Amino acid sequence: MTNIEMASLKLNVQSNRRTFDAGEPCMLGIDEAGRGPVLGPMVYGTSYCPIAKLEDLKSKGFMDSKQLTEQQRDDLFEAIGDCDFMGFAVDIISAVQLSEQMLRRSKYNLNLISHDSAIGLIRFVVDTLKVNVQEVYVDTVGDPNKYQAKLKQAFPSIPTIRVEKKADALFPIVSAASICAKVSK
Repeated sequence: MTNIEMASLKLNVQSNRRTFDAGEPCMLGIDEAGRGPVLGPMVYGTSYCPIAKLEDLKSKGFMDSKQLTEQQRDDLFEAIGDCDFMGFAVDIISAVQLSEQMLRRSKYNLNLISHDSAIGLIRFVVDTLKVNVQEVYVDTVGDPNKYQAKLKQAFPSIPTIRVEKKADALFPIVSAASICAKVSK
């Protein structure tokens, strides 16, 4: 586990630390599971792989994780761990951490916590693992246009950043991230 200090949030990252050939262009997806301290932790997940492996990713059966059974999600999560062309990381934010952040004097709402977790995971993959991320796909939290602008400002060197509603149903790499988050929760 790696701890990354953000402005107001300490990330607790767990990862299979998969890296690829230096410079190989990769895509990265982000999604979450369990928004809200009443339901336990909120888990943000990211999955990443070479862009050239998109068809291989699709052939593994990644799709909207809400449409999968628990067993199917478990099987796909295991496949991610065993796969030589995919990596993942998750940030597990406990209910206590969420409550502490949201109830402090200077407000830090759930959307900001979510955004910071996503930014922290991207930084972990890009800066710590040295993955050449060229495309980022994120399931939105709040206004997708504002969130996308925030990510583009944080990562100006990444050419493609898309924040979409229902991204886990649109992009297999986001579906993989969603599976990592849900299974890790």
